Amino acid sequence: MSVLVVVEHDRGAPSDASREALTFARGVSEQLATPVEALTIGAGGDAAELVGECARFGAGADYAPEAWGDAVAAAVRALAPRAVVACGTDRGNEVLAQAAAALGLPFVANCLDVRVGDQWQVTRVQWGGSLNEDAALSSTVPIVSVAHHAVEPAPVAAPATLSATGLDVHLDETGARTMIRDRVVLAEGVTLATAPVVVGGGRGVGSAEGFAVLEELAGRLGGVVGCSRAVTNNGWRPHADQVGQTGTRIAPQLYVACGISGAIQHWVGAKAAKTILAINTDPEANMVVKADYAVIGDLHEVVPAITAALGGGGGVT
Repeated sequence: MSVLVVVEHDRGAPSDASREALTFARGVSEQLATPVEALTIGAGGDAAELVGECARFGAGADYAPEAWGDAVAAAVRALAPRAVVACGTDRGNEVLAQAAAALGLPFVANCLDVRVGDQWQVTRVQWGGSLNEDAALSSTVPIVSVAHHAVEPAPVAAPATLSATGLDVHLDETGARTMIRDRVVLAEGVTLATAPVVVGGGRGVGSAEGFAVLEELAGRLGGVVGCSRAVTNNGWRPHADQVGQTGTRIAPQLYVACGISGAIQHWVGAKAAKTILAINTDPEANMVVKADYAVIGDLHEVVPAITAALGGGGGVT
């Protein structure tokens, strides 16, 4: 009996999200007084490379949601875990939803906290992050995902020595209805979701050309440029640069929000940033009020001044 963690990976490389899931699962396992086990799905070589990483945080085929869901369901039947946990990324929620449907069990997504009992009491994110809901979960095998960026990944002090045990499962051919067959690299290097620094621009930037000063600052800091939905609606930046509920959720060390009012949809995507600096002419703007630090002024004057002050240095430590 264990807490089974579905480890999200990309061809053998574990995601930061899975480290969050393993960290969250340790808290659940302590309440249940049962160990954490990690479930990796894929060819043997891929799984073997993940063993060390799973131990550090407590615990060939490409991605196919139905097949992964069926594999999790088969693992639950074979291993009889006390609970199943994954991170609430698009992929994590998709896989657990598939598994829960196959098992005929309820699934609670995007949890912030779990209190174990005869009925689990859970607090989960709803409405895209605009509110939290308290709910009761009654299930023979609780299946939950932890909201992405809700916990800070933390390795254990003394990792256990783990070994990989193969679990052969029979998957129906219908499980391959949806599968990644090929990939096209749109961008290499630091991405919006993984950047340590994001310099975001909103309607206050004024134009597509106005983002040049933000690009320069982001480059000096070793980060990338993001934007609000108003910017993409105006066609100044592509949707891939959008931070928010309908864009990318970020968790950088530093988020510099320039000319962004801070509507709830944008705040949901940015609130996991460790430090937020808002630059805005409106001292009552939502982003200014919620930021850790704020500069009240014209971003077209403030941002170049920051860049100049950085001189030849760069990066955030």
